[in-house]
Amino acid sequence: MSTSKSMTTYSQVLNLLPDRGYGQELNIQRAGASFEGSDVIFQPEQLSIVKTYRFEGESDPSDMAVIYLLHSKTGEKGFLLNAYGTYSDEDNQYYDEFIKRVPVEESEDFDI
Repeated sequence: MSTSKSMTTYSQVLNLLPDRGYGQELNIQRAGASFEGSDVIFQPEQLSIVKTYRFEGESDPSDMAVIYLLHSKTGEKGFLLNAYGTYSDEDNQYYDEFIKRVPVEESEDFDI
């Protein structure tokens, strides 16, 4: 797992993603996951995590977040943003099981 090399906030990373082709957020539901604006449903095995950015706020727990950059087997790209700790997506009962099953194929090519 990687972290940003410089002191970058997750909002700064999110602002850079569309210019790099990762502007669509992944939404996880019971049937699988889809990128914003698409009706295509992916199962975890049809995606891969190519980069993980973790942010830990020193004084504010709401700053604890992780951004995953994802590729589908058919070429779609996007991201998944989730807080962790107190503010995690634990209200989405499908999130944890889905993300645990997505293969990780990280590459240094995606450093921001």
